[in-house]
Amino acid sequence: MRFGYTILYVEDVAGAVSFYEEAFGLERRFVDESGQYAEMETGQTALAFASLELEEANLPAGIRKNDPTGLPAGIEIAFVSQDVDAAFEAATQAGAARVAEPTIKPWGQKVAYVRDLDGVLVEIGSEM
Repeated sequence: MRFGYTILYVEDVAGAVSFYEEAFGLERRFVDESGQYAEMETGQTALAFASLELEEANLPAGIRKNDPTGLPAGIEIAFVSQDVDAAFEAATQAGAARVAEPTIKPWGQKVAYVRDLDGVLVEIGSEM
């Protein structure tokens, strides 16, 4: 078994794709004609977006939807950057909410946190 992709359920798939292109410099891999699903090019494991309508069809019991006004869910997605400060500024200029400014962790990694337009927690970190 291998890890295939992470799917974020979002209000607006096209908007999420555009945001991740602008905020993090990702490229779209696939966008379904229906606008219900898309994938971003992130290496071996894709980052994907699915609409809340698709979530409702796939998961009859529902999910706890992301809420940018509440606390983030107990999960984060993480991107590796050679320039964490510049990546953090680019993300916030694109509309990401600042959570934690870039800081050097005790293990030597520089890490910052933002939340995307749907409230998903995103780490921007240097290589380990």
